[in-house]
Amino acid sequence: LSLLSFCIAHSCFDLFLFTPCAKMPIRTALTDMLGIEHPIIQGGMQYVGYAEIAAAVSNAGGLGVLTALTQPTPEDLRKEIKRCRSMTDKPFGVNLALLPMLIPADYDAYAKVIAEEKIAMVEVAAGSPRKYVPMWHAAGIKVLHKSASIRHALKAQADGVDLIEVIGNEGAFAGGQPGDEVAGWVLFAKAVKMLQVPVIHCGATATGRQVAAALAMGAAGCTMGTRFLATVECPIRQEIKEKMAEPKVDERCTSVVLSSLKNATRVFTNDVSKQMLAIEKEMEGGKKDFKKMAPYASGARTKKMWQQTGDYNDGMWSASQSLGLIDDIPTCKDLLDRIIDEAEECMQAASAKIIPKSKL
Repeated sequence: LSLLSFCIAHSCFDLFLFTPCAKMPIRTALTDMLGIEHPIIQGGMQYVGYAEIAAAVSNAGGLGVLTALTQPTPEDLRKEIKRCRSMTDKPFGVNLALLPMLIPADYDAYAKVIAEEKIAMVEVAAGSPRKYVPMWHAAGIKVLHKSASIRHALKAQADGVDLIEVIGNEGAFAGGQPGDEVAGWVLFAKAVKMLQVPVIHCGATATGRQVAAALAMGAAGCTMGTRFLATVECPIRQEIKEKMAEPKVDERCTSVVLSSLKNATRVFTNDVSKQMLAIEKEMEGGKKDFKKMAPYASGARTKKMWQQTGDYNDGMWSASQSLGLIDDIPTCKDLLDRIIDEAEECMQAASAKIIPKSKL
């Protein structure tokens, strides 16, 4: 009664009753596990995942991620980890894609550097992390595996990983196998039902509405890659960011290449991807020869595009269908603040639709 009298006396009764609640942090198994503010991970991106973007995402409350194989040697990765630490005091991770057939590298040495540097989390893509899980766990590192199918997710869980990141066909996936063309709406619903470890939604996420939907389905968080390309801090040429934000660039502007070689990859549709698809068509019914595709799929070519020319048309670059949701180039902080605000608004609106059951 005294609080009610105070509100009436000070003409603040309407404010007391109707002011929306202050924004509250979204807490999940992911935020608790890694000590981060927002349940958002920046996915690993080859020749993009440098300290600039990783530190910016972490400083904004998410989990920034360095890309290990972007660095030419394991010791260069160590230097980049230290450089990232000089730019943020927040947790960050490292992506390690295990692709020995496509990218010859000293994977054991990269894995050892990750363990020695005791980063917060390692995101493993492609191959099995089983060999390295005990070493990483001994160093206090959480292990996340990126899986494009339920069977791969179950294998990763059996390998002892802490988190499973499930990517749907609409995402910027790589290494897809025939029959794995399953959209995230189905794949994720099945994953949260079948897996015992926390599940991260991945694939074409760029808005708070999507984050809210994923959390409602049981996600511990979301991973975004393509959306972070079009941010101020992302270390790629401005011309590419501006292209991504153009109104005419939408969800239809991606293609899936390398399917015939059982290495399906979603990329931005440009002259390079069109030429690759033409070569694949020519090889139908005959011998599949990656050598014909190699000049177009060259990592060096893509790196030159990202860092030097800015010619979006002259490189094979991964992009999800979230292109249709990108129309600006914000800072990482502005982007994450916007996404979390929208996610909270959507979840509050959804909860308001629940009519309590009568106790009578």
